[in-house]
Amino acid sequence: MTSRLLGVSLGRVSLGRAVLALGMCGAAGGTLVAGLVMPFVGGAGLAARSAASTLTYLPAPLREEPLPEVTRLLDRNGRQIAQFYYQNRQSVPLSAVAPVMRQAIVAIEDARFYEHGGLDIKGTLRAFVTNTRAGGIRQGGSSITQQLVKNIMVSQAESEQERAQALVRSFRRKFDELRYALALERKYTKDQILERYLNIAYFGAGAFGVQAAAKRFFGVDAADLTLTQAATLAGAVRTPYDTDPSLGDEHRDRLRTRRDLILGRMAELGKIGNDAARTAAAAPLGLRLSPEPGGCAGSAHPFFCVYVEREVLTNPAFGYSRADRERRLQRGGLTIWTTIDPVAQRAAERAISARVKPRDNQVASETMIEPGTGHIRAMAVSKRYGRNPHDRDLGPGTTYNLAADTAHGGGLGLQAGSTFKVFTLATALKQGMRFGDGFTIPGAYVPSYGYRDCSGRAVNDPHTVIHNAGGEGGGGPYSLEMGTWQSVNIFYMRLEREVGLCDVVQTAKSLGIRRADGTPLHEVPTFTLGANEMDPTTVAAAYAALAARGRYCRPMAITAVVERDGTRTDIPPACGTAIEPAVADAVSHVLTGVFTKGTMRGQSIGRPAAGKTGTNNGYTSAWFAGYTPGLAAAVSVGDIRGSYRYPLTGVTIGGRYYGSVQGASLPGPIWVDSMRAALRDIPAYGFVPPDMARFGGGFTPGLKEALEKQRKKEKKKREAERKKHDDDASATAQDVSNGAASGVAGASGGAATSPLAAGRMTTPTGAGAAPALPVIRPPVTGGVSARHSSAVSGARTPSRPLFSATRPAVRGSSPRAPRTGSAGVPPAARPVDWASLTRPRAAAPPASAPAAQRSSARGGPPQHAKARKATTQHAKARQNKAPKSKAQKSQARKNEARKNEARRTRQGTAQDGHRGRAARQTGRGAGEHREKKHHDRSRHPRHRANSHPQR
Repeated sequence: MTSRLLGVSLGRVSLGRAVLALGMCGAAGGTLVAGLVMPFVGGAGLAARSAASTLTYLPAPLREEPLPEVTRLLDRNGRQIAQFYYQNRQSVPLSAVAPVMRQAIVAIEDARFYEHGGLDIKGTLRAFVTNTRAGGIRQGGSSITQQLVKNIMVSQAESEQERAQALVRSFRRKFDELRYALALERKYTKDQILERYLNIAYFGAGAFGVQAAAKRFFGVDAADLTLTQAATLAGAVRTPYDTDPSLGDEHRDRLRTRRDLILGRMAELGKIGNDAARTAAAAPLGLRLSPEPGGCAGSAHPFFCVYVEREVLTNPAFGYSRADRERRLQRGGLTIWTTIDPVAQRAAERAISARVKPRDNQVASETMIEPGTGHIRAMAVSKRYGRNPHDRDLGPGTTYNLAADTAHGGGLGLQAGSTFKVFTLATALKQGMRFGDGFTIPGAYVPSYGYRDCSGRAVNDPHTVIHNAGGEGGGGPYSLEMGTWQSVNIFYMRLEREVGLCDVVQTAKSLGIRRADGTPLHEVPTFTLGANEMDPTTVAAAYAALAARGRYCRPMAITAVVERDGTRTDIPPACGTAIEPAVADAVSHVLTGVFTKGTMRGQSIGRPAAGKTGTNNGYTSAWFAGYTPGLAAAVSVGDIRGSYRYPLTGVTIGGRYYGSVQGASLPGPIWVDSMRAALRDIPAYGFVPPDMARFGGGFTPGLKEALEKQRKKEKKKREAERKKHDDDASATAQDVSNGAASGVAGASGGAATSPLAAGRMTTPTGAGAAPALPVIRPPVTGGVSARHSSAVSGARTPSRPLFSATRPAVRGSSPRAPRTGSAGVPPAARPVDWASLTRPRAAAPPASAPAAQRSSARGGPPQHAKARKATTQHAKARQNKAPKSKAQKSQARKNEARKNEARRTRQGTAQDGHRGRAARQTGRGAGEHREKKHHDRSRHPRHRANSHPQR
């Protein structure tokens, strides 16, 4: 292009004419204006005198504002979690740049940099000749100082128009650029100029400055650049957009060509050897492009990042206006130390993700706060941060920080439910109420009188009927603790009326309670039931104050700010006493019972903890907030589509179905898991005991009687359950025995076919049955098996009798021992006659023989049948003691009469004698026959051979 503009071959014109032509072409040839060199070639015209006069009076150096640099966010351990920038830049001193990088940039941009005074006439002419012959830009026509001036003008541009003027190719701009360059040469040393240039230059791929470029291109620091890497970066400075490697292979090919050119130039200048240049040129680019995302979308903890960003943009400490604060965040190069704890953050994220999935319409949020400082240790949401595909409203992502209020990027919040009852509890204790104090409540309650807000206006609601939620109990006497543990709505509505609605509101405000949307609190009768929409961060901070014995600290995410020059400003907590320490201790004492006696009973973190569940009317949302002396947290669950339109009933969350979501069913377990993991490496501490002289000794009329009645009711319930369990076990045993008896009746009855002859033992199957195992029975000294050693010594096993209906009785040679106890358990086992087990047995009497003959033949009545009969009678006795209605009692009497009649028919009386026995032998039915065979099954040879119990 330059050759065409000149219209003649450079070899055919004189040097003077070339310089004159260069002056006429100006920036189109990539060189300086002719007026700068006219005095040296003999042109004594007016333009030359004007130029010389202008250069004599140099302007003041350009006003250099700090370069835009990256602001970094660090966690409490000093690890970066996010960054903000207008330009991705991190300024470094020249000593932190590899020497080979300095050599490469000087070689290609200004080889005579250390020799000229800001204007290199010889280098400019050489660049003109080289670029003209090549038909393009091969060498720079401006010195490094001139390029620094141009970059300063561009970086200080406040608008696109100013930026365009700083880049326009014109005689006037080039002339001003030279004058400022000469002024900079007077102000700074060469190394200072080179340092500023390396930090301000744009290298492409969004990297400003050599440090950011080294990180972006190769993932290393500028001090660790190799020859090949340094040549690559030096080649990217001239045309950073054409050689941007992130834009594709074509751009990378251009970058490699530029790299090889720099290597050749360095060898030509003697900076490196020819062999080193060829070796480096043969190597690949070796790019390792690492993304350098800015903003919270690229943060590992995006929701906490949003909180910090909003804190900076809304806090006057970071600037007088929002524009000033935003400029400082994007350009200030700040290092912001934050409060987030990676351990607690992972604990919260894992506890939530285990139960709520990103694609669920229901969303869970949690914030953890350190008591006594207000430091936010964790902030997690079940959704992923960012927009959903195709900008849909619903999906796995959200741009709302649902764990915070609207001022910190959050939504409108969720009704806090019964977590607000703690403010009424604290107010009552502050006004003199004691543990055990209480009153009797009705089954339903209408707040028709006694409620006034803090302006003195009556806010009664005679059209609302308050009921207790499911599981919270009905009417009756309740103490302060019981009303809290069971979260009784009516009790707390009455308590709020007694202590004063405004007093409860003032207690909540002193603990930092503010609505999530920033509007004033709704001072209504249902204030204590959590009618106001809240965010987990605000609720967690209020509960953290109780853990800190009444010291409330404003939630804070930033602990220190370090300026780019190293100046550090520490930010102390903003704390104050909200309630008396003794009152806070008393509240903690009551709230610990929520885990041991209340709605969270059965759930524990393995250390002292206090808390409160929250379930809203209609299940619109669910909460749990709690604390230990070292950490507090609040968890909320609600539908992102709208909690009122989509209540938490009949929903599937995280793959699990919930008929209704309550505070203890989903938020509670999330809280337990997250707190247990967050505190696993922290010693456990207990709460300060309450002042019992001040808070102990309360009284609730009728409560003792109600509790005694409740205990009796529960006792009867337990007995009924035990009876049902025994009846089920007895029925199961009866079924098993019937099945075994049927098997005996169907067998051919020879002792030679007994399983014992083959070394096997059969055990009835069913509930409580043991598997069939080979049995070896060595003689035991004294004739008593090891199994019965406890029976011999008089000991008994309370859990199960030694003999049951499912295990054959021991066949002894001694007369039948008397049985004692309603359970039919023998006082001791009889010695076993081992020889009798091997002697031939006489054939069993027929079924038609008299009962006495059958009994004598087998050595006594069947022990297992007697034990079963006694057990059944004992169960019936317990059943008869259970309370029954009149109809049940009447039916029971009829059943007993029928049973007695049947018993008299089968057995007869002493006067019936032989006639009764004959009648039983000839007149019983098939069912009675089967029952008798079941009771007499031990007479069968198989049962006699297997009569010794298995160990």
